[in-house]
Amino acid sequence: MIEKILSLVQDIPIVERPYAYIAEKLGMSEEEVLQTLRKAKEEKIIRQVSPIYDTKALGYQSALVAFRVKPERIEEVAQFINTHPGVSHNYERPGGYFNLWITLAVPPDAPLSLEETVNIFAKNTEDYAILRTKRVFKIGVKLGYDSVEERDEVQEMSLSVRTLEELDKLIIRHTQDDFPLSERPFLEYAKRLGMDEPTLIEKFREMKETGLLRRVAAILYHRRAGYSANGMSVWKVEPARMSTLGSLLASFKGVSHCYERETHPKWNYNLYAMIHGRTREEVEGLVRKVSEESGVEDYLILYSTMEFKKIRVRYFTEELYQWYELYAR
Repeated sequence: MIEKILSLVQDIPIVERPYAYIAEKLGMSEEEVLQTLRKAKEEKIIRQVSPIYDTKALGYQSALVAFRVKPERIEEVAQFINTHPGVSHNYERPGGYFNLWITLAVPPDAPLSLEETVNIFAKNTEDYAILRTKRVFKIGVKLGYDSVEERDEVQEMSLSVRTLEELDKLIIRHTQDDFPLSERPFLEYAKRLGMDEPTLIEKFREMKETGLLRRVAAILYHRRAGYSANGMSVWKVEPARMSTLGSLLASFKGVSHCYERETHPKWNYNLYAMIHGRTREEVEGLVRKVSEESGVEDYLILYSTMEFKKIRVRYFTEELYQWYELYAR
């Protein structure tokens, strides 16, 4: 039953009693669902339950950034990069020209641009590439317990920026931490904000409809949930075939993220897909299936050998501006 609960809480309904809604679907009590989730969090099957806001829609600049770093310096460089609050992921991924990979988000009013920020990071590296997103085929880790080769219908996603009201920023700032595991979680948020519960629920629904909020979800520790292997597959795709292959990759349940990205003179891969499996063989089997079905043979799978950082970016907080006061000189 925990498997079914974990699948459903990867997109928690925005209603007054969301866990009661889930419980009804499963023929359980609300308290049984809550107890299961609390235990899963204690046992580190669930990493975090929280609203997931869309970085691009909030006006942030963001990119995947790859660095070429001497192996003996990689930990030192990674630890310095980690001091920036806008770095959410930082991995050593050998197997290609670049070996250190990060995701970076910079707010629209930051003292330095994303490129200028990366220049600070790159002082002790040999080369780097800023690989901005050109097209989103899929985003969001919704791993269940089905076969990773099962498919869903997907649609390309918009990259548009939304106009933020001050109330939006206030809500985002105060709801980035854990979504309460209680009967009326939105009521707890509302009390923090000095709002009434129905108004806040309506605001959350509005933010989801306009794209500011992607979903409220439980994010799993992949390995504890049975996904002990994950690889970043990178593909060289002709522009005329990009839409077809991107949609094909994104359709698989084992693929959590799929993007078309910019390239670099030393790195011509332009389609990226994060693939999750219970074993490396399962990951590689899915990649072979896509290659055989599409006829695209120029690809790599980059596995993480070291995780230096994995967090959710916290938006509109003071820590980021304090970082620039220290390093933007």
